[in-house]
Amino acid sequence: MPMQLEFIPVEEFYFALTLAVRTLDDLEKPGLVAQVRSHFQTQYGQPSTVASGKQNTFNYVFRVLDVDNSPSPMLIVSISDYQDKLRLASDYGWMLDAQRKPIRTDNFSQREQFAQQLRSHLQQSLQLPLS
Repeated sequence: MPMQLEFIPVEEFYFALTLAVRTLDDLEKPGLVAQVRSHFQTQYGQPSTVASGKQNTFNYVFRVLDVDNSPSPMLIVSISDYQDKLRLASDYGWMLDAQRKPIRTDNFSQREQFAQQLRSHLQQSLQLPLS
């Protein structure tokens, strides 16, 4: 079953949802950040979070609907720019403990496979040149 991403608009975004989000990949390719920014602005409008500054200008956040991130009840993906690179980040393999501190889960060892699945999904479904 193909990966499904559900956009989280700024009105629904809560910072607490992303406390466990960690970088999966930084992709550097000429023009990629501008192309992704344009594509997401057209498709989703305003980013999920307000990013300011030269090194980070957008952050689109998505729920991943069909990938198990147990024991966490939800899986989050963040796609942003950082220092002219496209940053893919997720809480896959992480969860928050009772003190809201990020801790690794059993899925942590599969983060690279998840990152590859995400890159493939973005490349195919959204027609983004990530390779």
